[in-house]
Amino acid sequence: MNRGSKCGDKMKNGIPLTDEDRIPWLETLRDALRVSLVNGETVILGCSALKKHYREILRCADPNYIPGSYVCDVKFVMLSVGTEVLAARLEKRAAEGKHFMPARLLQSQLELLHIDECEGIYKVDASLDPQETLKIVQALVMPS
Repeated sequence: MNRGSKCGDKMKNGIPLTDEDRIPWLETLRDALRVSLVNGETVILGCSALKKHYREILRCADPNYIPGSYVCDVKFVMLSVGTEVLAARLEKRAAEGKHFMPARLLQSQLELLHIDECEGIYKVDASLDPQETLKIVQALVMPS
C-alpha cells in the first residue's frame, strides 16, 4: 500500500495524520513545485500547510530560498472563514462523496494551524463566492 492511500485511510477512519505522515507528502509537493519554478511556470497549489515547518518545506521549492527568511517565490494564501462555515462545507462535500476527511477531524486540523505574521501570508475572505475568491487569490499571487 502506498503512503498516500495509507494516509487517506487514516483520515477516512477519523485518525489525524502525524508529521511522519505529512512530511513525505509535503516533500513530494515541494519537488513538484521546484520543477515548475525552475521552468518559469506559475502554479497555484491547494493544500493545508498548517504549521510553519510545513510551509518551510514548501518554500524550499525555490532554489534561491534562504531558510527562515520567508522571502521567496513560493507564496501562501490563507483562505479565512469561520469554523462553522468550514464544518458545514466539509460535511456537504463528504455527503456528496467529494471529501475523504470526516468533519470530526476538523478541530484537530484547526488546532495545528499556526500563522506567524512575519511569514507574510496573504489572507483572503473565503466566505465569498468561490469564483470571486479565486480571482482575488490569482491577483495576489500571479504576476501581471
